[in-house]
Amino acid sequence: MLKKLLSLLFTALPFMTFAQEKGLDQQIDEVFGQATGWFVNFIFYQIPFSDEVRIYWVLFPLILGATYFTFYFRFINFRGFMTSIHIIRGKYDDIDHHEALPGVTEVTPSGDIPDTIAVEGHEGEVSHFQALTAALSATVGLGNIAGVAIAVSIGGAGATFWMIVAGFLGMASKFVECTLGVKYRDIGPDGTVYGGPMYYLTKGLKSKGFEKLGKVLAVLFAIFVIGGSFGGGNMFQVNQAFQLIENITGGTESVLHGKGWLFGLIMAVFVGIVIIGGIKKIASVTDKIVPFMVVIYVSASVFVLIAKYDMIGDAFLQIYNGAFSPEGVVGGAIGVLVQGFRRAAFSNEAGVGSASIAHSAVKTKYAASEGMVALLEPFIDTVVVCTMTALVLVITGNVNPENASLNDAQAILLTSGAFASVISWFPYVLTVAVVLFAFSTMISWSYYGFQGWAYLFGRSKKMEYTYKILFLIFVVIGAAASLGSVIGFSDAMIFAMMVPNMVGLVILAPTVKKELVKYLSAIKAKKS
Repeated sequence: MLKKLLSLLFTALPFMTFAQEKGLDQQIDEVFGQATGWFVNFIFYQIPFSDEVRIYWVLFPLILGATYFTFYFRFINFRGFMTSIHIIRGKYDDIDHHEALPGVTEVTPSGDIPDTIAVEGHEGEVSHFQALTAALSATVGLGNIAGVAIAVSIGGAGATFWMIVAGFLGMASKFVECTLGVKYRDIGPDGTVYGGPMYYLTKGLKSKGFEKLGKVLAVLFAIFVIGGSFGGGNMFQVNQAFQLIENITGGTESVLHGKGWLFGLIMAVFVGIVIIGGIKKIASVTDKIVPFMVVIYVSASVFVLIAKYDMIGDAFLQIYNGAFSPEGVVGGAIGVLVQGFRRAAFSNEAGVGSASIAHSAVKTKYAASEGMVALLEPFIDTVVVCTMTALVLVITGNVNPENASLNDAQAILLTSGAFASVISWFPYVLTVAVVLFAFSTMISWSYYGFQGWAYLFGRSKKMEYTYKILFLIFVVIGAAASLGSVIGFSDAMIFAMMVPNMVGLVILAPTVKKELVKYLSAIKAKKS
């Protein structure tokens, strides 16, 4: 027995020595990176246009798709803006109680209209405003703070202009995918809503004669959204939040140094309390957190702009000149454009399909009504919040190419420092905001991941709680570990979601147009 123990000890000794040099999380990270590197490299492959300019290929379908939808729907992102505001205010809520649509007389014995029976059978679970905030909570976050700082560092002030352009274009993509999310959603026997790309790819493409293609694309999307929910929508968020808290409380001297697991455990408890209740509970939290976060952040930005009002004109001049005649910026005009489009697309996720999962749970029988609401997301996320961040950075002189190599955690500190130069105590407020951003993103992505999980493994309570427990475990792991490859892989899965989703959006665009005409006709009839 002793010989066996000694033999085991000597066998394990090299590993134990290695483990002292490298933590277990780092070892796992290296092995995982070697196994999945091909996938990450494929999704984030950069097409070389010159020695200085390399463009992620995933940007092409996102931006080209958004541009196509903008023209196909005759600039719905602009002409539908005020209608969207009215929907959120509840001006057209009574339309949902009509028994028939204008010009439609054929109904089923139960009073449903055949064309929209999939969405008339149930009220849904959340209001238009709650659906909007639930989806916004998954996109408004670290990308608006860190991502913008990196974009203007690499692309200069001009990147802000193209970020705004991409935000406006992305509004059309959000309109299309969220209309489809409601159109093809499923309602469970208990009233639970199941929706998102998995369902409109399956049912929508089947109606167009592409049944097999739809099933394959739906399964791929479900796999990608589960992976993305564990990493980019979970581990990355809690990891960055902990790093900022550790930094502001003393860095390596902080009482929290090396105690990421404790922070993760606390976050897991709060996340667990919310996500166990499903989308209704998630929406009831996000409809309070998101407006609060956005108002605080935008108010601080406006305060900085007022304090430096004499520099606002020059800042806009820098943005305009930098967008069309950049000087000394890496890659010239194309490089500036790419940085602006890249950060906007990565921030608002228009075309990725994730938001349609949250919007599918809305209380409505007109699918296009929620598509109209959803188009506000890229506007709030990119045109408002990202632009505010960029203006603060430009005005406070933090547009510096030397900052181009910063990671997200360092970029947050750069933005924090820009605000602190005018509002000395704001870094503490920003830290709270980042934690809330991370928290709200995690609870929304838990819902996205669960919908993919339910599609693949069934809708039983056992499967539901299996996923949610796994999600909470990853919260603790994300705060405590340095799993760069795992998070990189999950980020790749988030943008891989775009591939099956975009195929479905283009094929189903005519269906969305019919839904839009139907809803606008109902509004017109109400006015008359």
